[in-house]
Amino acid sequence: MTDQVTADYNRRCSGGDRLLLESMSRAELPSALAASMRGRFLPRPFFIDRDKILGFCAKVQELFDLMLSIPDRFYDGDRERYALAVGMDARRAGYLARYTDRPELYGRADLYHDGGSLRLLELNVGSALGGMDRAQICSALLEVDAFGSFAADHGLRFVDTGKQVEIALRAAARPVTGGAAPVVGFVDANGAMAPYLHLARSFQEMLENLGFAVELGELADVGFAGGRVTVGGRPVDLVLRYFGVGEILDDPAGLAVVDRLVQADADGAVVLYTSLSGELFNNKTSLALLTDLRWSGRLTSDEATLVDTVLPWTRSMTLGQVEVDGATVDLMEYCRQERGNLILKPGADFGGAGITAGWLVDDVTWKAALAEGSTQGAIVQRRVVPRAEPVLDPTTGVPQDWNAVWDCFLTPEGYAGSHIRALPTGGGAVIGMGASVEARTTGIFYYGAGSGGAPSGAGG
Repeated sequence: MTDQVTADYNRRCSGGDRLLLESMSRAELPSALAASMRGRFLPRPFFIDRDKILGFCAKVQELFDLMLSIPDRFYDGDRERYALAVGMDARRAGYLARYTDRPELYGRADLYHDGGSLRLLELNVGSALGGMDRAQICSALLEVDAFGSFAADHGLRFVDTGKQVEIALRAAARPVTGGAAPVVGFVDANGAMAPYLHLARSFQEMLENLGFAVELGELADVGFAGGRVTVGGRPVDLVLRYFGVGEILDDPAGLAVVDRLVQADADGAVVLYTSLSGELFNNKTSLALLTDLRWSGRLTSDEATLVDTVLPWTRSMTLGQVEVDGATVDLMEYCRQERGNLILKPGADFGGAGITAGWLVDDVTWKAALAEGSTQGAIVQRRVVPRAEPVLDPTTGVPQDWNAVWDCFLTPEGYAGSHIRALPTGGGAVIGMGASVEARTTGIFYYGAGSGGAPSGAGG
């Protein structure tokens, strides 16, 4: 069901308001953002009720807290046992077990809207996040007179992700800088940055426009001199971590740099953000484990309700007998029978890699994928069908339905803004800018209680 703001936007555009219809093409976007997206913008932003988006993201934060409690509650505080339980190999589990600090609330929740409610598909924990620069779309749209007037009519607001990142990084770096804007080293694994350098430069531009100095580099560009950490030869106060444990364990030189960064952080010479402890939870199987615990009766009734509200039915393929809708069934047999309603995902991959959508393959392919998934630590999830989002083509004026992922960022301050990734309806199972050349992006505004007055990026 289309919300009333979207209906009014499309009604005005189809009724002849060309200036509103062409708002996106008239918006003056930051140069690096425009270059990074290469014209892949939807013609309009998306709209959602304030209480719906903020309320759901508050539940995701509760789910994050619940996830962090699992090692202590069910694995006697043994991080290595927990890591093995969520499908990590022994080497990765052993390495991460040393990190016992509490991970920062800094991540991205990937949501579908099924027409009635939002549902969480994935929770990306840690600082290696894409899309944070796209809240700038909303800022640029508000400078277009036609859209600014429409936004004022409906009391539209948005949360500026860049400003929330600024708050988070200043707070994290305070032990080193005393609260001043830190010099940030954006650091990836060796050999990892080239494919998305255009995206990193857009993020860099956003932070620099907020008063930060940002050096882009890989682990080989990190140095240690005079009690300081450097990136590309420049002393930095905070290293924004874009490398993951899977990359560094296969790179002895990179791992040695990471170990020195961890020590420099402990010594107060630099802040490594985010902590590698978050890697223990940056795993799709961590969500499956929550549903396994829920259906085994080991969570409280309130926790079980939270899991049911936020997550679609999700299970680890390593299980045998499971409960489904009150009945105990063999998981493999259930999955074979329910192919059209299930999607299979690797536990640790990202960017849509390795996903098999049951409704898009035949029985033979699905059976083989299930067999492989049961040995590779995959998870199976009940399909969530995203609602159709009607978007008018500015050239033809003809509406087209799109399916969207509502990406919602979280920082220690809470909800930190959103953006959209979308595909034409029927365009595929994985909605990602890197997964399909048809994918497009746009910003998100919210409306409703507490969002009246002048359009704003302040949030709240």
